[in-house]
Amino acid sequence: MTKNTERKTWVSRLLRDRGGNFGMMTALVFPVMLAAGGVAIDLTTMVMKKAELQDAADAAALAAASALANDGKSISEAKVIAMSFLKTQMSGSTKEEEEKAKTEGTSGSDGNENGVEEYDFDASTVVEIIETALVGNGKSFKVNVSTSYEMKFNPFTRLLGQTKTTMNAASSAESATESKNALSMFLVLDKSGSMAWITNEKDAAVKSCINWTESNWGNTKTKATSPCYVSKMAALKLAVASLFTQFKAADPTDTFVRTGTIAYDSVSYTPSALAWGFTSSLDYVNKLDANGGTASGAAMKTAYNRLKEASENTAHRDKNGQVPTKYIVLMTDGDNNNTADDTSTKATCTSAKNDGMEVYTVAFMAPTRGQNLLKDCASSASHYFQAENMAALVAAFKVIGERTSAVVSRLTK
Repeated sequence: MTKNTERKTWVSRLLRDRGGNFGMMTALVFPVMLAAGGVAIDLTTMVMKKAELQDAADAAALAAASALANDGKSISEAKVIAMSFLKTQMSGSTKEEEEKAKTEGTSGSDGNENGVEEYDFDASTVVEIIETALVGNGKSFKVNVSTSYEMKFNPFTRLLGQTKTTMNAASSAESATESKNALSMFLVLDKSGSMAWITNEKDAAVKSCINWTESNWGNTKTKATSPCYVSKMAALKLAVASLFTQFKAADPTDTFVRTGTIAYDSVSYTPSALAWGFTSSLDYVNKLDANGGTASGAAMKTAYNRLKEASENTAHRDKNGQVPTKYIVLMTDGDNNNTADDTSTKATCTSAKNDGMEVYTVAFMAPTRGQNLLKDCASSASHYFQAENMAALVAAFKVIGERTSAVVSRLTK
């Protein structure tokens, strides 16, 4: 009895003794706490890595799209650029990991000597580029970049049985090259005697000259006077040069623009043929002198007929593959000597507009009848210009150049 009683007492004391509970609980809970701490650290790292990966994908897509549109890179070259940007963007965070590993003095059997594995982006990244032809000679590009990054968990998180996770990112960017449309333009210019008359603009380069006006025109006894004023013909030459400057900027290689010019006074003169660029037309204009009466009918018809010839479309198709937009620019500073020329000019303007051509008109210090003729001929009110001085004339031709060259060179995106 005594021995049994002592044994029961010993067992009771053992059961009542709680001195080792903390040690056992610690042994059970501590790994869980370590794992929870590891998860918290890895979750923070995952959020940062995900943001870095998305930023890298965005940069890669934008770099490739820009290279295609602005630098003329091929699709294969753009893919290399995208991959390079992706790796460069992600290399910064990788270096931070390496430095951290060095500081902690860790190394891993599944990584490099510093415990940080160099990730294979070439195997995990897809760069897709879709090219689409635009109206004209332009192209649009859509760049799609998709990639992934495998992040290894720290040893504490691995206590839960998970060793790594894979994060994905995708990005798209679009760009386009310039889209240039072809055009053909014919200038129909008044070179009548009144074009020798002066404007209100002084010519500072000349001390004195014969300043022709309506009152002294043709008088052989007229003498040079001072100051010298710029003639309407000189102003016209400057204005035409201003128009062509717009073409030079838009089409420096003379691939999309063809121009021709015809002058008239009381008769129609041999035109400069439609040719690439504007050199021939500008030379033609610079050689003009002022003389004779005014008859615009035949010159207008010649310009229209030259533009509508099938050979004009063929010339563009063979060089740039397009059907050109066609323009006529009619300028006068006076009235036609015969109303029959008004009728003929209006009829040609109507035919041109019906055929899809655009007609611009410029009345340069012209009387009312001349103004009305050009208003009727213009494709719209915005296609008509009334210039009462040299500055307005130059401005009118510049605007025409800006509008038409905007068709030649247009940035699509």
